[in-house]
Amino acid sequence: MTLSSHQSTVSDMSAAPLQPSFDDVGTALSDVTFCVVDLETTGTGKDAEITEIGAVKVRGGCVDGEFHTLVCPTEPIPASVQVLTGITNAMVRPAPPLRAVLPSWSEFSRSTVLVAHNARFDVGFLQRAYAQHGYPWQNPFVVDTLALARSVLSRGEVRNYKLSTLSQLFRTTTTPSHRALDDARATVDVLHGLIERVGNLDVTTLEDLMDITHRVPESRRRRRVWAKNLPEGPGVYWFCLDKPAPAQPEVLYVGKSVNIRRRVSQYFTASETRRRMDEMVRIATGVKARECSTQLEAGVRELRLIDAHQPRYNRRSRRQGSVWWVALTPEAHPRPSVVRRADRDSQPPWGPFTSRRAATRAAIVMAEAFGLRQCSGPVSQHPDGCPLAEMGHCSAPCVNPHVDYSAIVDRARLAMTTDVRDLTDRLAHRIAHLSAAERFEDAAEFTDDAKEVLRATRRRSRLISLASCPQIVAARRNGAFWEIHVIRHGRLAGAGRCRVNTDPMPVIDAVCATAESVCRPPSGIPACTIEEAELVASWFEEPGVRLVDIVGEWSWPAHSWMDTHDLAARVAALHHPGHDESSKADSQNCQPSSHLAPI
Repeated sequence: MTLSSHQSTVSDMSAAPLQPSFDDVGTALSDVTFCVVDLETTGTGKDAEITEIGAVKVRGGCVDGEFHTLVCPTEPIPASVQVLTGITNAMVRPAPPLRAVLPSWSEFSRSTVLVAHNARFDVGFLQRAYAQHGYPWQNPFVVDTLALARSVLSRGEVRNYKLSTLSQLFRTTTTPSHRALDDARATVDVLHGLIERVGNLDVTTLEDLMDITHRVPESRRRRRVWAKNLPEGPGVYWFCLDKPAPAQPEVLYVGKSVNIRRRVSQYFTASETRRRMDEMVRIATGVKARECSTQLEAGVRELRLIDAHQPRYNRRSRRQGSVWWVALTPEAHPRPSVVRRADRDSQPPWGPFTSRRAATRAAIVMAEAFGLRQCSGPVSQHPDGCPLAEMGHCSAPCVNPHVDYSAIVDRARLAMTTDVRDLTDRLAHRIAHLSAAERFEDAAEFTDDAKEVLRATRRRSRLISLASCPQIVAARRNGAFWEIHVIRHGRLAGAGRCRVNTDPMPVIDAVCATAESVCRPPSGIPACTIEEAELVASWFEEPGVRLVDIVGEWSWPAHSWMDTHDLAARVAALHHPGHDESSKADSQNCQPSSHLAPI
């Protein structure tokens, strides 16, 4: 991995702050851009078409823009609809067709929350139009003022919930007229009137507003007070089930968020639709949380809590720790062996793999590629010949004492740890041979195995290089703060943050001084779970990360990294000998790009 050498200070580093997701922090109503839309159509059936689109974009109570156009349908407008809307065939004849209108409409409504009165009707027509003309539907949030009015207004206030009735109640500046833009303008005033009504119900965010229009069991809604005293910064939270003493409470579910209070409160609203989460909240007796200095620290602590408690409602808990490795056995004639612990002996581990099957397949591919023996018994067990050798899958040191088996093992070990070029060539030859023999299904299956093998070597180089460093200190800007992390042998040992434009060194020194002491584990694997090490490695590779200090050498072997495109290029070169060799040379020297710059 190449690191640039220019110098900078922490306060001079610049990077865009992370944008929190909607699920994490919600969106204040004053920050939401609503696109209030109304459609006029030729009818209500599945063959009906749009004849007019009117929309008003509002944010914080102010109008940001309006959109209006007639649309020329492919069929005449029925007379009854012409009487109702006042839109005649003569009026729409010079109008653009729907396919010409959709691009501008899509741009106008992009990244907004759609609002409509009886939204099922209007949004349904828009979805159908998008599908007919090949536009992807972005699944925007939709607020239905009809459903909202039914939840907020009693029958004592209004005789019905028609737009014209609500317009009179809220004294809208525009009277609905069955024309798209007029009705959209009236719906804007109705929306604002309804938002004012729910303001005293602590409805301050978009998800709060949507919650009003959905029915949530009272037993779940009243547990919302659990989130009241939780911190609003980044961190981890866990739902508990109390057990009779002296048993400890059971941890049911562990999660993380950039805003703990906001995220936990969503479990008690209609925004949480997962069935297993509904069940979890019903049986839980409380929720606890721990605030963290940074988002990476929250992610790491989440993984550690899941690993420690194995919560039954965390799907990740079934995967955490499910790691397999391949190692060469410490024998006179080594063979690949699938193991659960990479530090079982002094042989360098290869992997990790997410399942025993994947590790076994990779071991077989490696053995067949280089001719490693696969039998587990003594070398002398084949006095009458080796079946695998007869198929060309083994160098057979048991029947061929003149074979230089140590050289074969060295080439295999090199491919597992340092240089995959020889292995890639061997895999490409095998795929090309199967394809030439028209064994396409076998070629496809072997290609999948070959990709897994190359990924394993790349994954190993990424983790081993990180784990080899006794200490790495790095920082990344997030909003008004620099997030500082101390990594020791791949494990997050300390985290902190300091404000931008202040001297960061006292904070960095304090974080390093209080960081956890970490011993280097055997075989050079990370001093933590593989999932944690990969989370840390991913953070290092994000844009804006800056190195503060590094002890040790953090690098990848030059030829340890090749992707599936390189494998495909090798196969293509074998099929077409005149293939551009320069691209092959480039792929041999490829290295992962780095966003890191030292301070």
